[in-house]
Amino acid sequence: MAYSYEPHYFEDFEAGQEFVSVGRTVTESDFVMHSALTGDWTELHTNAEYAEDNAFGERIAHGPMTFVQATGFVYRTGIVERTALAFLGMNYMDLPNPVFIGDTISMEMEVTETKDVSSRDDAGLVVIDCEVTKQDGTVVLQGDMKFLIKTRAEADDPHA
Repeated sequence: MAYSYEPHYFEDFEAGQEFVSVGRTVTESDFVMHSALTGDWTELHTNAEYAEDNAFGERIAHGPMTFVQATGFVYRTGIVERTALAFLGMNYMDLPNPVFIGDTISMEMEVTETKDVSSRDDAGLVVIDCEVTKQDGTVVLQGDMKFLIKTRAEADDPHA
């Protein structure tokens, strides 16, 4: 399956449609930047000596960092480029396994729902199930993401 897609308007999405992201290797810099941005310097993520003596034997990624990278994968596919009006949240998110520095992660996505929004004629709801895996196939995030996506009519309206 290809890694690059055209922007999709609400009408272009349909249940069962699948997309695959590029991969990326998680780095020390990712850990530091996430900690600096959030202020979360928990030792399990930032102190190699402390983490070595804990359950995973080394530092693990912050769960929210894995989620943030997943949102980046959606945008990197290009499918919501200039068509997403809002990220509306998630119905569920699970983080069943840790991500370590040096892991390469990628994401598979499947559209599970498209729905007209009665209060809007310029956009609709698109729900995408997501699964982030490491290089060995281990699942590190599962969840769905809800987006408000522009309709083609909105894109064609010169006054929009």
